Amino acid sequence: MQQGVGAMAGLGEYLPRVEAALRDIHDRDAVKRVWAKDHTLWKPDPTEITDRLGWLTVTGAMRGQLARLEGLAEEIRGAGYRHVVVAGMGGSVFGPEALRQIIGSGLGCPELIVLDSTVPAWARAVIQRIDPRRTLFLISSKSGGTLETLCFYRRFRTLVEESVGRAAAGDRFVAITDPGTPLERLAQEQGFREALLNPEDVGGRYSVLSLFGLAPAVLTGIDAARLMDRADAMRERCGPDVPARENAGAWLGAVMGSLALAGCDKLTLVTSPAVESFGLWVEQMLSESLGKEGKGVVPVAGEPPAAPERYGGDRLFVFLRLRDDDNAAVDARMKAIAASGRPWLRLEMEDRYDLGAEFYRWGFATAVAGALLGVHPFDQPNVQQAKDMTNAALAEYRATGRLPRGEAGPSPSEMLAEAKAGNYASIMVYALRTPEMDRALCILRRRILERHGLPVAMGYGPRYLHSTGQMHKGGPATGLYLQITTGHGHDLEIPGEDFSFGTLADAQALADLKALRALGRPVAGIHLDAVDEASLNRLAETPV
Repeated sequence: MQQGVGAMAGLGEYLPRVEAALRDIHDRDAVKRVWAKDHTLWKPDPTEITDRLGWLTVTGAMRGQLARLEGLAEEIRGAGYRHVVVAGMGGSVFGPEALRQIIGSGLGCPELIVLDSTVPAWARAVIQRIDPRRTLFLISSKSGGTLETLCFYRRFRTLVEESVGRAAAGDRFVAITDPGTPLERLAQEQGFREALLNPEDVGGRYSVLSLFGLAPAVLTGIDAARLMDRADAMRERCGPDVPARENAGAWLGAVMGSLALAGCDKLTLVTSPAVESFGLWVEQMLSESLGKEGKGVVPVAGEPPAAPERYGGDRLFVFLRLRDDDNAAVDARMKAIAASGRPWLRLEMEDRYDLGAEFYRWGFATAVAGALLGVHPFDQPNVQQAKDMTNAALAEYRATGRLPRGEAGPSPSEMLAEAKAGNYASIMVYALRTPEMDRALCILRRRILERHGLPVAMGYGPRYLHSTGQMHKGGPATGLYLQITTGHGHDLEIPGEDFSFGTLADAQALADLKALRALGRPVAGIHLDAVDEASLNRLAETPV
């Protein structure tokens, strides 16, 4: 057993590879070059590198914004607001969702709700929970032009105007975006309460410690200063003068990068129960940053446990353990994995506010791992492909009144029968997340894992398109993709658009299917006409 930087590790036969990676980081002066924003550490072209490293020191700028955010929080509490809804996609919402589930709202503060799905049942569920007169809507988009985000806004704007009138409606909206975007202009034109302008040099998935994460946090009573204190403490441990062997972020990056190059590219995150939602944020950080040029670190979060002998030799297990949580099951699983000889790490959180430190650690580690893998960690080239195909599908819908038909593919069992060592399965679900759906998917994941020995990732659509979707298309060609779609018994119109939320969700699912097949990636599909007990039971028992 080795002692890492702020971590326990059992790397076994892979320890020499990690040692070599640390020497490489030292010899290339990689840590100092990250801090110097030296784009040549990753690529010859500085595009989306030199202007995407503001996250390294963003907390300094954010401390100057706290008084403004706290003033806004006092205003909405005083006005009796009960909910804060964050409407966005990808990096705009994964951080707030982790903060919501792990730290939660303060006493007497509004409850945070995150909407990042165009599936109409998901939007309806949010609408049914809130009183639009006592809800503040955060419309969040770095680019200010994200299609899904603008559709959410139009739906909520109509809802609010119907409740309080047009003149008072704008007061219930706040934009979070970069300066000069269409969303900033929209906020000015339509009388938003605030337009919070984020530093332009902070990329979406690195933005949790900027306004995109901190504004929802402050508005719902999370101690943002405390969260940033933890992040800043980790920043010191990742500083330019801290040698790679002692550098918390560089050390984690060395482990991830070197083991991926050695074939252990399925990073399986196992967490204490209270911090499970951190996996959603990690999935985007690793997938969009490292999943390109046929390389990557494939994140597997929330996978049901299995006996160690069911796991292949392509896994790196990372345990994120929250002290004083109910860790009996996690500790037993870690003990079994360690005894099996598979490589593992354990990172310890003292309390929930250490989430700030982990956000920073994993961001820095990902940048270092990108240098080891030789990929650009700040762009997401394949995400646009699915967006373009979605727009093409919607154009056909406008012209003909229907979406194009998808091609028939293999059955799940046929696809999985071709699985080989090094493959992984990814389940992509276009449905409302419910406890019943989660249970059915858990059963399905466990059956695939136990029958085929494959790592099994899972994501709800279309939000995964802004996360693991990049890995699916740009990462290693080892994925086997199972897409699950559902009927929309009660669709929801989008004011000002000639398509509904159901049509948009179906177009996104179809576009992703076509994009994967165009790249030669194997995809099987399942369609549920209804999401009821019988359908979910059939889903759980799908032949695999």
